Amino acid sequence: MNFITFLLNAEPAASAQTETQAGSQWSMWIMLILIFVVMWLFMIRPQRKQQKELQKFREGLKKGDKVVTIGGIYGTVAEVKEKSLLLEVDSNVKLRVDKNSVVRDFSETAQQ
Repeated sequence: MNFITFLLNAEPAASAQTETQAGSQWSMWIMLILIFVVMWLFMIRPQRKQQKELQKFREGLKKGDKVVTIGGIYGTVAEVKEKSLLLEVDSNVKLRVDKNSVVRDFSETAQQ
């Protein structure tokens, strides 16, 4: 009788253990999905938005716009070509730079 009661008592414990393992696997997947969603909301989405705004700014550059290069050179756009800009950095000093190396000049907006 002891052996039979042992088998009867062991069966529910084994099924409870497998249910617990299945439940922990589901919670692990839910946590991974939540981590991905949070990363997308707080990191990837804002960065993509910022990149689109910067690309729109670069495409809309025109003569007379004030810009700063990635290297820190302040200048005024003198000429716009498809992939490059001619910047006037001082009187009679002009540099040709790639469009992808310029950002907006925020020094003017800070002074206003």
